[in-house]
Amino acid sequence: MSVLSLKGVTKHYPRTTHAALEDLSLEIQEGEILSVTGESGSGKTTMLRLIAGLEVPDTGTITVGQRTVCAPGMAPLPPEKRGVGMVFQNYALFPHLTVRDNVLYGLSRRQAKAERTEILARVLALTGLPGMEKRYPHELSGGQQQRVALARALAPHPPVILLDEPFSNLDASLRQQLREDVGRILRAAGTTALLVTHDTRDALAVSDRIAVLRHGRLQQIGTPMEIYHEPANEATATLFGSMNFLPAGTLGRAREAGPVWVRPEHLEVITLPERESAAGSLTGTVSRSHFYGDRQEVSVVCGGDAGEVFELSVMMAPVPTLPVGARVTVREKSVAAHS
Repeated sequence: MSVLSLKGVTKHYPRTTHAALEDLSLEIQEGEILSVTGESGSGKTTMLRLIAGLEVPDTGTITVGQRTVCAPGMAPLPPEKRGVGMVFQNYALFPHLTVRDNVLYGLSRRQAKAERTEILARVLALTGLPGMEKRYPHELSGGQQQRVALARALAPHPPVILLDEPFSNLDASLRQQLREDVGRILRAAGTTALLVTHDTRDALAVSDRIAVLRHGRLQQIGTPMEIYHEPANEATATLFGSMNFLPAGTLGRAREAGPVWVRPEHLEVITLPERESAAGSLTGTVSRSHFYGDRQEVSVVCGGDAGEVFELSVMMAPVPTLPVGARVTVREKSVAAHS
């Protein structure tokens, strides 16, 4: 069942030459985590603000749960009437309130004290914060503050939670841990969530599906595996990491009419002369090598059958290192994920 639906949503801002969002349609199913990603200016934050009620679309319909919150000919519901939970990029915790009061802030004052106490205990246990009820935000780490913000959004049990760049303020090690925590918490709560992020690693790590925006238009929507291994276009392919775009027919793909797309990690390098005449391979010269600790990225200049010269990238183990100028053979790995 669809919990969040956008149909034909368009939004223009004054003094801009193109729409921030143009004819956007998508649905999120109950219990699903959908990430929306794209380059800066792609429209992902505008979409989030339209769903939350912080902006009004020019055209289109937005439905949350079974309620239409915005449609042509009707006054849009204000944010507080939409039943949407929100986790902001900067957490937006009240510094003068304790964890308890921050979490309970969105609950109705008319709810019984026992019910509020039960909700508090449940969401704090779910987010790994039991025993911290009396602490203030400045007494918490960045990761703990993020989990308080998530607990506050979960407390009213909204039909959908919106997360705006939830990991962007965290350092790399904490970011990875919190990604895992947030995904676990949302799934344990059975919550439907829409996560907006510019970091495709966040999207790949926590999502059931990913929607890719570019220049206000939906480019592709699919599972993380589909988006990464079967990108709809070059822009989507490169958004999620390096991609080699090679001349048609290379690497033994004679049946493919168009350019050959293959990611660097799906290639392997063999030094000559061991496999100099390997079928479906390319020979070339190492032009650059970058060491990243757990891996190295090697650039190889090759020549095609038609006499063209091109450079491709190969991601490989950190050892052995390959010196610039080395002659090598490049081929696809025996089990390549991209075909």
